[in-house]
Amino acid sequence: MKTIRYTLNPKTLPTATDSDPDVRRGDLSKLPAGARLLPPSAPSKIVCVGRNYADHAKEFNNPAPTEPLIFLKPPSSLIGSGGAIVLPKASERVDYEGELGVVIGKRARHVKRSDSPAYILGYTCVNDVSARDFQRKDAQWTRGKGFDTFCAVGPCIVPREEVELKNLRVRTFLDGEKKQDAPITDMLFDLNVIIEYVSAFMTLEPGDLIATGTPSGVGPLQPGSNIRIDIEGVGILENTVIAEG
Repeated sequence: MKTIRYTLNPKTLPTATDSDPDVRRGDLSKLPAGARLLPPSAPSKIVCVGRNYADHAKEFNNPAPTEPLIFLKPPSSLIGSGGAIVLPKASERVDYEGELGVVIGKRARHVKRSDSPAYILGYTCVNDVSARDFQRKDAQWTRGKGFDTFCAVGPCIVPREEVELKNLRVRTFLDGEKKQDAPITDMLFDLNVIIEYVSAFMTLEPGDLIATGTPSGVGPLQPGSNIRIDIEGVGILENTVIAEG
């Protein structure tokens, strides 16, 4: 089952939690007419891994990290598949970053890497949208990564048991042109290492999201563009791009 959260109320925010009476759950294949997809979980936090593909670190002349490079995005940055990524007036360059997302299934603290699969509910697609100029300017990445609409997630959660991890590839298409294409086996730090590392200093709650890093090929978004993250066996996350009004 490809689990989704959706709403029939056009006023429901993408950041709505499961306690909102207008938030519904179901299967992607049975999405009702007129429904709008929400992010498939309502995370208390979004944990991201930077430079987790050597080629991506290299494309910005950065050294590959020797341990997971962790940062956070706020839940206020969430949008679902079909939503619009808003390019802020303040930024001169906003990039797409296609990534595999991991949704946590139960509270996790001090998890050994050998036990980490039991804490994974399932997988989804993530676009870790980034204001590259602010990311370079600031000493840390909160502003560059944290704008509203800068964490597109979806369309669904595919249960861990239904996914063959070693076969997954992250592909990103900008206006139909393939820009990123890499197997997740190219990650410098795999999911087991990431969960062990993060849970050593932070409690992960059910529904929390881990964005596992992007391969090389990132690039700028423009108003009017269509950006699609395609991970076969997980889903297709598709969003339009608009300028801030």
